[in-house]
Amino acid sequence: MDEPTRQLLTLGREHYQRGELEKAEHYLKQVLERSVSAADVFNMLGIIYHDRGSLDEAQAAFEEALAINPAYTEAALNLAVTYNDLGRYDEAKHVYRGALAQGERCAGGVTPFVKGKIANLHAEVAQAYIDAGLLSEAMHELRKAVLLCPHFADLRLKLANLYKETGDLEAAAYELDEALKVKPLFVPAQVALGVVRFSLGDVPGAVKCWRRALEIDPQNRSAQMYLRMSKMQPVSMPPPS
Repeated sequence: MDEPTRQLLTLGREHYQRGELEKAEHYLKQVLERSVSAADVFNMLGIIYHDRGSLDEAQAAFEEALAINPAYTEAALNLAVTYNDLGRYDEAKHVYRGALAQGERCAGGVTPFVKGKIANLHAEVAQAYIDAGLLSEAMHELRKAVLLCPHFADLRLKLANLYKETGDLEAAAYELDEALKVKPLFVPAQVALGVVRFSLGDVPGAVKCWRRALEIDPQNRSAQMYLRMSKMQPVSMPPPS
């Protein structure tokens, strides 16, 4: 990469990091016009397009980033989110699972203690974003945490709750199912999965989750309350908002 191109890339990254996305796009596109094939440039452009609502352009950019660097976990996560936003749920799950597997391979040289510590730091940053009302950024941090420690059921529950809050019920159900595979007796995940199933219109599935929660913890008030509610609501009725 020659010096003028390097300067364009530096300017593009600086504007991107400051959230000046239009200016960043201007410089990053100039980098590509110089026939530079850089995965991170495509990833940044993909994020810019996604932020603008240009999902097809975002998809193409993230796919190009992965074509250049198949091990680019962040681009894979961004592509999974974009597929999900486009309603391509099976592809989103496939890419997401691949990103998880890649994360496990890349982090293979790090001790479990260190991975757990870093994952919890990501979770703390996510909570700071939640407190500031920045849910998309919070989900991004939690995805990083799950990549490092996919067996941390509590992190998957937090991520699922954010998916649920933003209306992505299928993604929430996936995270809760995965959490329960790792920790079958995790009552909060059972209760939350019941809520998600109910919101998806699967009342029998919801009831099954809440009954299972009460088998584990007979005094769980949330499961008791939801079960009482399910008996009062006709199956055909939509879930409460």
